[in-house]
Amino acid sequence: MANASSPAPARLPAAPTPEADWPAQAADTIERVVGSVREKTTGPLLKASKGVVYGLFAGFVGLVVLVMAIVMGARLLNNYLPDAVFGDEHMWAVYLIIGLVFLLGAVLTWPRRKPRLAREDRPA
Repeated sequence: MANASSPAPARLPAAPTPEADWPAQAADTIERVVGSVREKTTGPLLKASKGVVYGLFAGFVGLVVLVMAIVMGARLLNNYLPDAVFGDEHMWAVYLIIGLVFLLGAVLTWPRRKPRLAREDRPA
């Protein structure tokens, strides 16, 4: 009969020593440092550039909407001005009314402006 003893356990490879794994540790450290530097430098720059792009886009869209609103208002005003009062060709009255609206806006906002410093009051 064969020997009934249990077989010897297989040996597992020894865990690598910390000195043997230093290239992987160095690469992980470099990757972590570069990632944190990149996050701290390009993160705010990306946010700022997105803000500038979206702000410029909103400004252009707002300008186009303003111009289109003025044109639409002029056309509507031209259609609904009475011919009996202003005559058949009354685009001049439309320009006058729109000009008066802008003049009124300027007169109301002019006192709110901040005056410039006089030349002798300016710091050198």
